Amino acid sequence: MSLSSVLAGLGLGLSLIVAIGAQNVFVLRQGIRREHVFAVAAICALSDLVLIVVGVSGIGAVLAAVPWLVEVIRWVGAAFLVGYGLLALRRALKPGGEALVAEAAAEAVEPADARAGTPDASADSTAAARPAPAALLAPARTRPVRSTLTVAVLTCLALTWLNPHVYLDTVFLLGSVANSHGDERWAFAAGAGAASLAWFFALAYGARLLGRVLATPRAWRILDGVIAVVMFAIAASLVLPH
Repeated sequence: MSLSSVLAGLGLGLSLIVAIGAQNVFVLRQGIRREHVFAVAAICALSDLVLIVVGVSGIGAVLAAVPWLVEVIRWVGAAFLVGYGLLALRRALKPGGEALVAEAAAEAVEPADARAGTPDASADSTAAARPAPAALLAPARTRPVRSTLTVAVLTCLALTWLNPHVYLDTVFLLGSVANSHGDERWAFAAGAGAASLAWFFALAYGARLLGRVLATPRAWRILDGVIAVVMFAIAASLVLPH
């Protein structure tokens, strides 16, 4: 196995997937929410591996003979992206939004006398005279509603397999470049597969570093607004003439 072919596959694989797209945005959001992170990253990586094998094995040339199939995928994918974008837009416009982390205000402001033991009458009168802490006066945060594993898996599969760019880039482009390496085409495929595995798991688990930034409802509404714009833009790029 030639190291140069492996590195070439690694470089091309990263160049094709390290971009703002519907799939990457979804993986990022799941990682930030800490919801079904491993399952989502694994589905994306394994789907890429399957598509790479399809392209390198020469099936991409067969698919090129039926262009109507790519056309159908293009319109179905655009419709799905618009629908997903509308859901994100609704979340962005929904008052209150959602917070990444919910904190129990009662634990933060529990009186010292209650923790120490039975309070006496003077302690009760002193506590009554003290103003209520700001944390108790502020509206309590609630945890965001978690999506089920089934919903996350189906959404991930749709964003992956209904995207025509996946077939154009991974099957046709990457497959043809891999076959140009002759007997080393599977070394090239191994490098591209390693790029997919590294990228999706790094994106999914690295997204947790944004937890502090997205710990408020307003930040989540902004994120969902950005997601909606990205989805609409990608959908438009699929159906509008180039």
